[in-house]
Order: sequence, then structure tokens, then C-alpha cells
Amino acid sequence: MDNKDLVRSYVRQAEERIKHAKEALNDGNYPYVVRQCQEAVELLLKASLRFVGVEPPKWHDVGVVLKRESGKFPKWFQELIDELSYYSRVLRKEREPAMYGDEETGTPPEDIYSRFDAEKALQMACRVHEVVVKLVNS
Repeated sequence: MDNKDLVRSYVRQAEERIKHAKEALNDGNYPYVVRQCQEAVELLLKASLRFVGVEPPKWHDVGVVLKRESGKFPKWFQELIDELSYYSRVLRKEREPAMYGDEETGTPPEDIYSRFDAEKALQMACRVHEVVVKLVNS
């Protein structure tokens, strides 16, 4: 499997997560929406890094790597890196609470996340998807 295959795979896997996030939103499973959107954004941004020949790190928020490697991207993409990095950072912070809740206070994920949270996460994931698909199809 080469880099192009991995890029396509990451995008496909992210699309599957976005699809499930939309289903979960309709079902009212808001924490699951947030978690799936975080994973989709991570996969998409790692796909963008692979697309320009950068091996993505093994951590979840790759925004700092996007910024560091910005010169490898087309100008239009460079202008969006702050936005993409912001979404990555915001969703990364929600990764564990969306799955486990707040273990210190014993608050389950369902009591943390609302429809508003889920809709915002889905908007971020869809925006990142739109941008990355444009990149890899350019």
C-alpha cells in the first residue's frame, strides 16, 4: 500500500464516521456524534499530511504539524490551516469525555453533550472533509 492508497483509505474511513455521526445525531446519541467527528477530523488531517508527503504523528491533534508543514500545501489550503487546526484542537479535547464521560465527577457522556455540541462537531467534521477532499482531488 502506498501513500495514495492510505490517503484514499483515510478519507473513506472518515466519510464512514461522518455518516455514522449523522445517524447518531438523528438518534439523539450526541456523545457518539462528537467522538465520531473527532476521529473523522483526525483521519482527514492525517490524510492531508500524507498527501503532501509528511508522515503524520501518532497523536490525535495534528494541527501543529499542519502549521509546521504549511509550505508543502497549496496557497488556498495554507489559508485554511488555522481553521483546520482549531477544529482539530477543539475536538481532540472532547475525545475521551465523549467516550467515558467525566470519570472524576461520575458524569456520563450523555449528561455532558447536547444536540448543540453534536451539531457543532458535525459542522466541523463536514468542513474539514470538504477542504481535504478538495485537496486530494486537486
